[in-house]
Amino acid sequence: MAVRLRTALDERGWSVAHLSRISGVARFTIAKALAGEAWPDLLTVANLEKALGCDLWPGRDV
Repeated sequence: MAVRLRTALDERGWSVAHLSRISGVARFTIAKALAGEAWPDLLTVANLEKALGCDLWPGRDV
């Protein structure tokens, strides 16, 4: 998920802070997910996917 999240941010030119503002997910949580240090819960993943408009869940085809 970290790779997909990083790719989505880079493609949009968004910062972690911007994604945090529009998704309602804490910057710390996003940073931990990007670093592969934490696996967000399903609601968090859903909020990030909605804000980014893309699928982040591993194993699902986009």
